[in-house]
Amino acid sequence: MTYASHMIKSSKKLYNAWNILGHEPAILVRCFSKNGGPSTDLLRPCQHSFVPRKGDGSFRFSVEGIPNKANGFNHGHRMPSSKEFKGYFLSTATKMDISTAFLGFNKASPCCQRSARRGFSTDSGLPSHQEIGMPSLSPTMTEGNIARWLKKEGDKISPGEVLCEVETDKATVEMECMEEGYLVKIIHGDGAKDIKVGEVIAITVEEEDAIEKFKDYKAPASTTADEVKGSPDPTPSTKEVSEPVSSPGPKISKADEAPQAEEDDRIFMSPLARKLAQDHNVPLSSVNGTGPEGRIVKADIEDYLASSLKGVPKSAKETSTHTLEYSELPLSQIRKVTASRLLLSKQSIPHYYLTVDACVNKLMDLRSQLNTLQEASGGKRISVNDLVIKAAALALLKVPQCNSSWMKDYIRQYHNVNINVAVQTDNGLFVPVIRDADKKGLSKIAEEVKHLAQKAKDNSLKPEDYEGGTFTVSNLGGPFGIKQFCAIVNPPQAAILAVGSAEKRVIPGDGPNQFEFRSFMPVTLSCDHRVIDGAIGAEYLKAFKGYIENPQSMLI
Repeated sequence: MTYASHMIKSSKKLYNAWNILGHEPAILVRCFSKNGGPSTDLLRPCQHSFVPRKGDGSFRFSVEGIPNKANGFNHGHRMPSSKEFKGYFLSTATKMDISTAFLGFNKASPCCQRSARRGFSTDSGLPSHQEIGMPSLSPTMTEGNIARWLKKEGDKISPGEVLCEVETDKATVEMECMEEGYLVKIIHGDGAKDIKVGEVIAITVEEEDAIEKFKDYKAPASTTADEVKGSPDPTPSTKEVSEPVSSPGPKISKADEAPQAEEDDRIFMSPLARKLAQDHNVPLSSVNGTGPEGRIVKADIEDYLASSLKGVPKSAKETSTHTLEYSELPLSQIRKVTASRLLLSKQSIPHYYLTVDACVNKLMDLRSQLNTLQEASGGKRISVNDLVIKAAALALLKVPQCNSSWMKDYIRQYHNVNINVAVQTDNGLFVPVIRDADKKGLSKIAEEVKHLAQKAKDNSLKPEDYEGGTFTVSNLGGPFGIKQFCAIVNPPQAAILAVGSAEKRVIPGDGPNQFEFRSFMPVTLSCDHRVIDGAIGAEYLKAFKGYIENPQSMLI
């Protein structure tokens, strides 16, 4: 109704509206017919006409074979006065689509374009079929890729059979059939990239006889930004409405016209700077603006002229003499999601960091003894990281406040201890989960970590392999020798433990002038301060350090 009120206030424009409508007779009947919908009879120019009268501002309107009431006005062939026009418009506007009512003031009728698109719809006359959309296979998935199709067009499909392999933001997942039928059309083939969740990727039918009818099927254009861009705006701008009406307006000086010229040229500058640049033939593309939002001011032109007089153009100073060589690497889905989630974490979560050094001499001795037993029994070797995961899980039992998430209106404290383990791959960073790590033995943890790490490198993790974690451990010390680092909290979790590399240090011994060598491993806890207070974080690290320095307690 915003445009309606604007039109009612502008009575003079409405009174002279016949000047506009007289040039577009086909659209006039479209806009002011009482049913508000287009009539194919009225849209035929050969069946109606408009004859303006001189002097009194009226006009004659005739339509062959159509009663006079179809005009939308009950005033004969006379152009209604401005009061009558406003009264009619108010009574009709509630019955009409406002966007439709204003189509008469556009230079082209968008309803014709919309009808054309509907008329050429590719699925008209097709038998009953089902459209299969890109599934959402993880909570963070917004788009996916088609790795490969395992079924071909025309193949019979049954429930439980694998249709295709979909690359999600986390891994490659098999997509199974839900109903029995035939795959008649593949919209997005092998290797299709960046398909939005819900977008149609294939068509299936129930009857084999319907396959031939989809031979020349073309996927309808999805409602995207391109379609919105292609369709004209149903609501005209103020400029379009007021353009035909000639009314005196204030004179605009050249200085007032400068901002419009600047906008057209896409170079923003002050009028004084523009005049100075024109007088000295200064190439504006070579001048860097120092004003607000990069606007070129007078001082910028003067600086350019001064540098040009010295024979050293300002642009030449900024041009490198060496060609920069580079390669552009495509982004994987996991890297896109990791980037967005970590950016959100760093921007929205109040991080703070706590660091302790834990002596690992006893831990290394215990690991050596356990690996001797593992080799004798044919089991997997136990790594330092496996012992760290076990210690982190047991420490969460002692300090359950760190096994929590911020939920805006409350804090969710988990009863399960599920530890995510950061694994680096060529495609990006994965964090598979070890469920109920507090209840599992070291041998079982070692086996699961190696299995999940291999699946991550093969890009074959399933959603259940990485969802549901409550705490994360990231170890850059053992594999890479990083002494210490601070990790970013993995939302919606409240903490992440960063493990550095163990190093030998000289410490005082029991007696005078006695020294010992011991290995210390620095660990840093990154905490969400909304959930974990400083004292709680310190209490957790104390419990973790206790398990690391007395590892036998983890076996009890």
